Amino acid sequence: MMDSDYGVARELSDLQKQRSLYQPQLPPCLQGTTVRVEFGDKTIAADPAGAHVISHAFPHTYGQPLAHFLRATAKVPDAQIITEHPAIKVGVVFCGRQSPGGHNVIWGLHDAIKAHNPKSTLLGFVGGTDGLFAQKTLEITDDILSTYKNQGGYDLLGRTKDQIRTSEQVNAALTTCQTLKLDGLVIIGGVTSNTDAAQLAETFSVSNCSTKVIGVPVTLNGDLKNQFVETNVGFDTICKVNSQLISNVCTDALSAEKYYYFIRLMGRKASHVALECTLQSHPNMVILGEEVSASKLTLFDITKQICDAVQARADKT
Repeated sequence: MMDSDYGVARELSDLQKQRSLYQPQLPPCLQGTTVRVEFGDKTIAADPAGAHVISHAFPHTYGQPLAHFLRATAKVPDAQIITEHPAIKVGVVFCGRQSPGGHNVIWGLHDAIKAHNPKSTLLGFVGGTDGLFAQKTLEITDDILSTYKNQGGYDLLGRTKDQIRTSEQVNAALTTCQTLKLDGLVIIGGVTSNTDAAQLAETFSVSNCSTKVIGVPVTLNGDLKNQFVETNVGFDTICKVNSQLISNVCTDALSAEKYYYFIRLMGRKASHVALECTLQSHPNMVILGEEVSASKLTLFDITKQICDAVQARADKT
């Protein structure tokens, strides 16, 4: 039985019960309640021109020192050892498309702040950014999380407009964080949502708001990967699912020997999903938008490539 109300416990099937037993592992440096933190060099953009643009757009938040989380057993004399954790209040909001890992992000947040101080509170904003603006919250508890662990979707909290863009929206988010006295605001979303998070952090800094803004990269396009993010939530799943579907289509084409299938995959300006699925499923041909642009291929060029491939295959049969 499913319930459409946010945060309502659901009766699980046997498969869902078994799935909920899986416990993701924390990196060793984050295990336990003692955390060692070392602050390194300031963050800078690799491209000087890009650094100038970013520093101009975010003068109050650009160039902050990097925080390195170290193993609790490591002997690092200059590291800051955190053993006492005061109770904190953190808010979390879903933005962007739903991802199988969304609920586990909230699960991880809840377990982390409770492990350091049981009196800490995690508030979920119901209905995405609309809930953030309207201060519509749901306190995340163990009972609520029990039926959402390792479960796909965003139905624990839901999502709506997925943006914090206008002056009215930014001010509403600021008012919410100040009214609820949030120590942190976690925004789970893609490129646009993380850009909004960066802008929100800048506004909070200017306004002397103590709430820290954290962006969790969730995008199926895989276009938030950098030196700090190994992979973003959603990319692995979308590639595995699509690769399975493509492989099934390839098997059907091989069986019938008279069909050609054209499969279009998502990806705005980045073809990471198409490339990864190609590596996993081995189709006869892949056309990547970046290669088309770099080689300045015309529609005629692409059509000719496809026709030549069809002809070459026909000559071998």
